Amino acid sequence: MGECAHASGPTGARESTISKRFLIPGAPLDGATALEGALEEYLSHLVVERNASPRTVEGYRRDLRRYLSYALLQGACAPDDVDLSLIEAFAAEMRRARYAAASIERSLAAIKGFHRFMSREGLASSQPTAALHLPRKAERLPQCLSIEQVTRLLEQPFTATPTGDRDRALLEVLYGCGLRVGELVGLDTGDVFWDEEFVRVLGKGSKERLVPLEGAAYRSLASYVFDGARSALASHARTGAPADAVFLNKNGTRLSRQSVFTLCERAGRAVGIEGLHPHVLRHSFATHMLAGGADLRVLQEILGHADISTTQVYTHVDRTHITEEYLAAHPRA
Repeated sequence: MGECAHASGPTGARESTISKRFLIPGAPLDGATALEGALEEYLSHLVVERNASPRTVEGYRRDLRRYLSYALLQGACAPDDVDLSLIEAFAAEMRRARYAAASIERSLAAIKGFHRFMSREGLASSQPTAALHLPRKAERLPQCLSIEQVTRLLEQPFTATPTGDRDRALLEVLYGCGLRVGELVGLDTGDVFWDEEFVRVLGKGSKERLVPLEGAAYRSLASYVFDGARSALASHARTGAPADAVFLNKNGTRLSRQSVFTLCERAGRAVGIEGLHPHVLRHSFATHMLAGGADLRVLQEILGHADISTTQVYTHVDRTHITEEYLAAHPRA
């Protein structure tokens, strides 16, 4: 391996230092090295060539800087200084630090992509992750609400205030359109086509899609927008501040993702549903659509899934529900 000025002494003697430094997300690196330069090239590649979202790029940056901090402490300054044993030792160190299995898998996936990029671009003569096998994820079915729970959630009394009207409309649209939370807060007034009854959504990878806006979701959103609640919130914005967002906070600016998380948790708790997450409403939308006879391909289009296999997980959820109903009702079960 190459020699880095800060990498000295046997691995065992430095283990406590490693644990303290490399496991801090975004830990500072110790100077310009070939690996650090390659990382910046890779992140630029994700933005320009892969059209990755800022959130995705920031996640890769955090995971890979943690990895590079560890590699530098092991004396690896250049791409060809890294071998499979170093990467496996990094994963073992994360396990010792009690990182969640999902976090370790995500980091290893980022590392594989990074080394594949360096090999393809001629920044490294070898690809040490070629033989690296990611741990197989345990299949986890998405959590969803029953129709009765959704009814309780959406038909609860909301305060007769602009924020109360907003909260009702927001929950109805989350469930009625199956949106991701980022898609919801990103909606602008020009994205709602009232006559055609659909919303234009900017999904993952900046891909646009059209989602039906019908029934209770349409009525609640129209009430919020046209009956004065949204205008009342917009009036609190600073003079000259743009107010294009559909969902506004009490200061008249775009509602944040974190505010939606808090709102959902509060609304769920009010009707006995603990820890309600916005994505649970998306899962519930998909599960109930399939149970009602929706075509899988149509549902894939509405949800904005690039791969039909992502949508197919909801068929498993629906089968689980059917099994539960069978066990509860059949006299010989």
